[in-house]
Amino acid sequence: MDEKKALAAPCGLDCFNCEIYVENLTNELAEWIHEKVGVVKEDIACAGCRQQEGVHYHIPPEGCATLDCVKAKGVDFCCDCEEFPCPLLAPLAEGAGMYPHNMKVYSLCRIKKVGLEEWIEESRQIRMKYFKAPFVVGKGQAD
Repeated sequence: MDEKKALAAPCGLDCFNCEIYVENLTNELAEWIHEKVGVVKEDIACAGCRQQEGVHYHIPPEGCATLDCVKAKGVDFCCDCEEFPCPLLAPLAEGAGMYPHNMKVYSLCRIKKVGLEEWIEESRQIRMKYFKAPFVVGKGQAD
């Protein structure tokens, strides 16, 4: 499996584009997280959801319920499940400006529609628009 495919989380997050992914993490961001959150700098870099079995400083100690669910159901992505979308993917307002959780359903729909390869190619743009594009009522992300 190519590296970006392996770094596509079952929930639709693009681990390879994440700011704390081991190859993307800057010293400045690691220092900021260390100072603001109190996490030891060596524990900040993430190798990806599947590679770390859903265990990381920002995930509850019991692990990732979404990853556990996908494994139990024997599917690669949540969009492969007959119960998609489920409450594990429901959007939340809290933290929406900082965390990409609300991108999950859209990304999973894109994976289902255009395939994993094409989604990988467009995922950086999806993430950039999520965090940077203005919201226009009735249009979502403005172009």
